[in-house]
Amino acid sequence: MIDLKPYGYVEAETPPIGLIPGRVTELQREQYTVITEQGEVTAVLKGTFYHTAGAREDFPCVGDYVWLQYNENGASRIAKLLPRRSKFSRADYSGHAAGYAKTILEQVVATNFDYVFIVSSLNWDFKVNRIMRYLTQTRQSGGQPVVILTKADLAPDFNGPLADVQKASPDVPVHAVSSHAGVGLDALSEYLQPGKTVVFLGMSGVGKSSLLNALMNQEVMTVKAIREDDSRGRHTTTHRQLFMLPSGAMVIDTPGMRELGLFGADDGISAGFNDVEELFTQCRFHDCRHKTEPGCAVLTALADGSLQHEHWKRYLAQKRENKFADDKAGYLTDKRARHKSLAMQSKNMKKSGDSRNENRNVQIL
Repeated sequence: MIDLKPYGYVEAETPPIGLIPGRVTELQREQYTVITEQGEVTAVLKGTFYHTAGAREDFPCVGDYVWLQYNENGASRIAKLLPRRSKFSRADYSGHAAGYAKTILEQVVATNFDYVFIVSSLNWDFKVNRIMRYLTQTRQSGGQPVVILTKADLAPDFNGPLADVQKASPDVPVHAVSSHAGVGLDALSEYLQPGKTVVFLGMSGVGKSSLLNALMNQEVMTVKAIREDDSRGRHTTTHRQLFMLPSGAMVIDTPGMRELGLFGADDGISAGFNDVEELFTQCRFHDCRHKTEPGCAVLTALADGSLQHEHWKRYLAQKRENKFADDKAGYLTDKRARHKSLAMQSKNMKKSGDSRNENRNVQIL
């Protein structure tokens, strides 16, 4: 029997007879790998799950705790998704540019983690704005963000980028590391404690797989070289997977994201830009647009330098993107609900019509 406590499982209630607990460690297409007291098993969703889950984000993801029907001779069946204590989501634009997306859905990337390692490399593709967007969604997730700047051995001087991130978000720890040279890895041990779960997030080619290999003390992920012309990476991780480190901590590795779409991130934006929103309470007018109004605290702060223009621009950009995603998702949700309601009405009318026809036939007989 395997003890699930090292995997972070705490039994809040006893599973019903016939079900056992487990944690999802891998997801490929519709097939799950789950660690259970019986060992590692392959599992699929129970048929009724598709009817009871409200939306796709209610389906199990890597990191989730579940109850399942164990089958020693074949695929086990996941019967219930247990409550999540943290969840990292992004807007899924179904492959379209944000402004032209036909559908916007919540894509759950990982769940039940303690820390989010936002991984960015110190090559010329380094961008503070991108890191800030990851930070916003991380604050929304319920996990603690940590910025990891990789490939420090290739950067002649990484103090500048390090300072830029610290200036943009002084409350978030930032570490410069080199997975190949072993530089800075010891500083990560405070997060990688037994029973803790860390999720790796970042674009392709930023060094997530190399970092995982270094922390695992073995090559568990193949590493591909980045393109020389633009410092962009090729996908190494093709699916989400949970690894148990020698330290007893767990890492959820995720495929590189070409773009992070903010989704339902109002609280995350407020947490990251609380200094900006505090200024709103000091404006003369409660409906101030912060453009030309007299007595605007934002304009005053921008003028005297206490509010940096770049910080203000980041706030506005994230609010616009988040509003677009939320408005679009809300519209599509309402549209699907209307279509579902109309379909149900049509079905009921058809049943009613069939019933009347049956009664008429009985009367004729």
